[in-house]
Amino acid sequence: MTLMLRLFANITAGHMVMVIFVSLIFVFSNNGINVGAGYGTAIGSTVLTLFMMTIELLVAFIQAFVFTILTASYIGAATEEAHH
Repeated sequence: MTLMLRLFANITAGHMVMVIFVSLIFVFSNNGINVGAGYGTAIGSTVLTLFMMTIELLVAFIQAFVFTILTASYIGAATEEAHH
């Protein structure tokens, strides 16, 4: 359960940051009224979103590593032999 919640929170956080960057395009262009600000923000948001995707890829590898280590330690603790 704890591993599932960790993974869900990390994935959701990364996706929310990317959605916020994309929504800035609509906020600064006033829904199509200010086209110049929309194009400028679109370029900036695209760059920031690509940067966040690379960071999220790194986080995915780290999460896979942590998930594997914690799963191995949980299974090891559950199947540990009793001491005599």
